[in-house]
Amino acid sequence: MRVNLTVNGRPRQADDVWEGESLLYVLRERLGLPGSKNACEQGECGSCTVRLDGVPVCACLVAAGQAEGREVVTVEGLAEPGSDELSVVQKAFVDAGAVQCGFCTPGLLVAADDLLRQNPEPTDADIREALSGNLCRCTGYEKILDAVRLAAARTGEAG
Repeated sequence: MRVNLTVNGRPRQADDVWEGESLLYVLRERLGLPGSKNACEQGECGSCTVRLDGVPVCACLVAAGQAEGREVVTVEGLAEPGSDELSVVQKAFVDAGAVQCGFCTPGLLVAADDLLRQNPEPTDADIREALSGNLCRCTGYEKILDAVRLAAARTGEAG
């Protein structure tokens, strides 16, 4: 089957998609967007988090056909289109030292970006709740929380 969708603001098409194929597989293997990571394949870790029509989802749990005609934003789409600059959230993760092995980072970035779009001044409880579906095995999460706080502060300064 053919799947037509908008990915990171651009119309995209994937051909020869089989019925059981996940959105994650289509993004990584068919569309060449390897940012979203394939870890648990059960929606438990959040490494594959993308926004589907503005809602964070685990791409490993979404059948590719369910994305037909819909809009997907991956970690690659967080920065301004055509820009070589990192997004505010991406830069904050780097600056706060929130990236270790990097496997969980794409999902955390998408979740954090979504949080800040909805709530530009989150409390620590808001941040923890927003990131609760994303597991990191390398950190104690403190630098990740620092990064989201930093991104929120920078977003507030720019606004």
